[in-house]
Amino acid sequence: MPGPTAARYVLLLLMTGIRPEEARALRWDHVDLDAGTVAIWRSDRAGGDTKTARSRRTLKLPEIALSALRERRAAQVADRLRAGELWQASDLVFTTTIGTMLDQRNIRREFRQITKVAGLGEDWVPRELRHTFVSIMSAGGVPVEEIARVAGHKQTSTTELVYRRELRPVITTGAEVMDKVFAR
Repeated sequence: MPGPTAARYVLLLLMTGIRPEEARALRWDHVDLDAGTVAIWRSDRAGGDTKTARSRRTLKLPEIALSALRERRAAQVADRLRAGELWQASDLVFTTTIGTMLDQRNIRREFRQITKVAGLGEDWVPRELRHTFVSIMSAGGVPVEEIARVAGHKQTSTTELVYRRELRPVITTGAEVMDKVFAR
């Protein structure tokens, strides 16, 4: 069964659309729990920089994500106390029980357990949460330019063509217009 760290990590990805490598490198000094914001300025990519300059952004957190980060902070304090001398201070938000960066293979394994329990199967990977985030934003009527800005995409075409999925099972626009025009 996946642990609470993995669940909070997944929740943050889903609620903000940040990249997994951005979440793994997220530091507490980039989280403002009082203001409810998170500054995405790093990743665990080579050199520690974000994918593009446009990827550097500060996001307001939805309440559910803010709550999860507060819980994560408290859990990490408890982890640090339990680990004692073994604790490795990194200031990372998502860490192992001894303070080291989470391994992406372990994250994927725990994520697949989460999707299995949710009845979605075991073929999912955390990066797909960006697709879900973008699709939910689009279905909510958010303009593609704003979604691209929030997701840190350099071009709206990336948002539209790569990340956005149609959530509505049936496209009704054509039928609705034709019914109005040719109403009996």
